[in-house]
Amino acid sequence: MSIRLTLQVNGKSVARDCEPQTLLVDFIREDLRLTGTHVGCDTAQCGACTVHLNGRAVKSCSMLAVQAQGAQLTTIEGLAAADGTLHPMQAAFKACHGLQCGFCTPGMVMSAVDLVQQHGCDFSPAGETQVREALEGNICRCTGYHNIVKAVQQGAAAMKN
Repeated sequence: MSIRLTLQVNGKSVARDCEPQTLLVDFIREDLRLTGTHVGCDTAQCGACTVHLNGRAVKSCSMLAVQAQGAQLTTIEGLAAADGTLHPMQAAFKACHGLQCGFCTPGMVMSAVDLVQQHGCDFSPAGETQVREALEGNICRCTGYHNIVKAVQQGAAAMKN
C-alpha cells in the first residue's frame, strides 16, 4: 500500500507515491533522482546522508520518507543558487580543499550550513573546537579534517556577510 507524499524539495513542490517503509534517503536518491545525498552506513553514524528538513540538519537514513510529509526539504543540490552560483559554504569547501574523494562532502556541507545557521561560528582557536565537535556526526575517511574546519570557518564568515 503506497502513500502519497507531498513536500517542498529544493523550493519545488513534489508529490510522489512511496511505500510506508521507504527511508527518506532512498526516496531522495531513487524516487527524486537527487544523488548528491549519499548512503554511507545506514546507521546514522557517518553523516553522508545529511539533508535539511524544515531548516534543520537531519540524517535521512534514519527517518522514513512519510515523516517528511508537508515539510521543506533541502538537499545538497538545493544549496546553490538557480544560476549555479555555489552557496558560500560550498565555495569555501572548494577554495579550502575541504574534500578529497568527495563522498562525505555533501553531508559535511549540509551539517556545516546548519551549524552556522543554528549556532553561528567562533573564529578564535576555541572556534576550531566548536566546528570539530559540531561535525562529530560526519565521518571523513580521507582527510585529517584540518581543511574541512578551515572551510567551515571561511564559509561561516561568508554566510554572515
